[in-house]
Amino acid sequence: MTKVEITVEPRSDFGKGAARRIRRTGNIPAVVYGSGMELIHVAIPEHDLDLALRKPRVVLSISMAGSTYLTKPRDVQRDPVKRNLEHVDLVIITEREAAIRSNYADAVAKAEIAAAEAGYDSASVIMALEEAVARGENPLEAVDHAVADVKAKAAEMAAAAAARDAAREATEAEAAAGAAEGEAAAESAAE
Repeated sequence: MTKVEITVEPRSDFGKGAARRIRRTGNIPAVVYGSGMELIHVAIPEHDLDLALRKPRVVLSISMAGSTYLTKPRDVQRDPVKRNLEHVDLVIITEREAAIRSNYADAVAKAEIAAAEAGYDSASVIMALEEAVARGENPLEAVDHAVADVKAKAAEMAAAAAARDAAREATEAEAAAGAAEGEAAAESAAE
């Protein structure tokens, strides 16, 4: 499941210095917005947020002052050298959007397992899954099609490689035969 519950604290300090102070306390400055509501500035525990962002299509259920919002990360800013989290923008989503994101994340996890079992690269299977979903297939049903598509592409590539190898061998054989004929002609001319 890609739904992660996190308790956040509202913040009223803004600017570079305030952001540094927030990060020193083990929190990450963030903003929550969407669905016609006013922008909310919050501080999120860094460890919890970092673990959550490792999940594909994560849905963050953030609790603050008695209210709970379903959100998704829109913009995640990291330090370019250390790769530490610096700031996150969260967008409020509906229950339906959360369910779609969860189904897709479950499909990605299933695709990774299916790829490992079939002996294929998981990135190739996930890319085929994304193509199937883009065509309108249900993500969970598209996993089997994605593995079949990768298998078909692998077979096509193997057949093309075999044809190239056969053509190269035929060319080399012709060249060798031509060279042998040339040597034989040179020997008979020399006699």
